[in-house]
Amino acid sequence: MAMLNVLKHRDVSRRSLLSGFAAAGITAVLLPRTSSAADVVGVASEEIQPFKVEVSEAALADLRRRLAETRWPDGETVVDRSQGVQPDRLKELVSYWQSSYDWRKAESRLNAFPQFLTNIDGLDIHFVHVRSRHENALPLIMTHGWPGSVFELLDVIGPLTDPTAHGGMADDAFHLVIPSIPGFGFSGKPPATGWNPQRIAAAWDVLMKRLGYDRYVSQGGDWGAIISDALGRQAPDGLLAIHVNRVERATTFPADAAQALKNGEPAPDSLSPDEKVVFDEARDFLNNGFGYAAIMSTRPETVGYGIADSPVGLAAWLYDKIADWVYTRGDPAQALGKDAILDNITLYWLTNTGPSSGRIYWENAMSGAKLTPVKVPVAVTVFPGEVYKPPKHWLSKAYPKLVYYNRVSKGGHFAAWEEPELFSQEIRDAFRSLRS
Repeated sequence: MAMLNVLKHRDVSRRSLLSGFAAAGITAVLLPRTSSAADVVGVASEEIQPFKVEVSEAALADLRRRLAETRWPDGETVVDRSQGVQPDRLKELVSYWQSSYDWRKAESRLNAFPQFLTNIDGLDIHFVHVRSRHENALPLIMTHGWPGSVFELLDVIGPLTDPTAHGGMADDAFHLVIPSIPGFGFSGKPPATGWNPQRIAAAWDVLMKRLGYDRYVSQGGDWGAIISDALGRQAPDGLLAIHVNRVERATTFPADAAQALKNGEPAPDSLSPDEKVVFDEARDFLNNGFGYAAIMSTRPETVGYGIADSPVGLAAWLYDKIADWVYTRGDPAQALGKDAILDNITLYWLTNTGPSSGRIYWENAMSGAKLTPVKVPVAVTVFPGEVYKPPKHWLSKAYPKLVYYNRVSKGGHFAAWEEPELFSQEIRDAFRSLRS
């Protein structure tokens, strides 16, 4: 269990935070404060409390010890990635993790941005909040996915909040709110069922209103896109539009193509040659790349035992999909760098959120939510390394108010992480028409 000293902040509900972090394997150090009603366990607080990451040396030493004592599996019986992460590649990463990687740099990078906790619907939500210096900046809530974290989005904070320093115009500035999804990072781990994308979306609206943003936009990829879609279906007052860089196949695939996919049949003749490529890619993903989602949608706790106990097991579990989904297929270090990959994996390890993060798949599968059309204006950017790349005309039913659609030349599933400058420009372009 990770041993962490992660908090030094003021105006904190001691009992509720300590009990919450203790359940997550975290030791919290809180600054003195006067007593208040918020000290009573179970009393929800609407306070917004500063947050700082401080991992103990004991936790890092424990990680290095576990890495050194890894029992490795036998080598694969193939020469490609068809059986999963290749041992040679993972051993190289783990060797670097044990001997050279420096978590303190990642910690400093996180702490360079204002971070906060607030309690919403009974759960502590961690978020980064950076206000722009430019007048009339547009409030934007951005949500990461799995197997990612807030680390995915740190490189776009500068370009989006201060565009003039990054080749943009002051009129394109955003105030940024970047929360950690419940069960991820430093957000609380839901103690009971029900934290599905719809509930998270509602919590995000509460968060933005609590911060004083009565008008805002939402953005996401992976689960962030699903949460943004859910928010767009709820269409709370003040939500102007959403942007996604990952489109839901279930809501956009043509009916005859979906039936053929379900039946294991070839692409129907009604599809054009380009559309058949999209069909074949979807079929390949479902046949060869969907196992991670199948197990987390049905038995997340089972895999959780291994990834909670073994940092190498956790690394393999996360690295497998990072490697699958970056634009440089199979080589995430080329797209992201070893340190960036390990920043993300180490965050999962130190917070023991490998198991809890996977439960969002189960929650989504159990929710029974109706995927009705999104009610607000929608902008879509299709990156060439994304798993599913639908043509524009497939989106009309899911996004009847589609106001922006663009296909770019580089970048994968982790668009903001891989191509922060290109991604930032897409966000500026996508929301520009809403500023008038």
